[in-house]
Amino acid sequence: MDSSLITDRLGALIRTRRLNRGLTQQQVAALAGLTRQKVIAVEQGSFSVAMGAYAKVLAALDCELQVVPAVMPTLDEIQGLFE
Repeated sequence: MDSSLITDRLGALIRTRRLNRGLTQQQVAALAGLTRQKVIAVEQGSFSVAMGAYAKVLAALDCELQVVPAVMPTLDEIQGLFE
């Protein structure tokens, strides 16, 4: 999977969460201790933004990051799970 797709998806999810909570970018920036421009860059999935900024925005939105596989496992990979 292309790494830019991952940051794009993360930024989109962050933006959706912010909107669902009824917050402006400026409000999230204040909660996270960042500038509005940094929140914009996070929502755009920018590579130039440090992981710490992503973490601060997620924390400001009461979210956490969860790592999940990008693809489904093959039958060979899960063969012994249901025996």
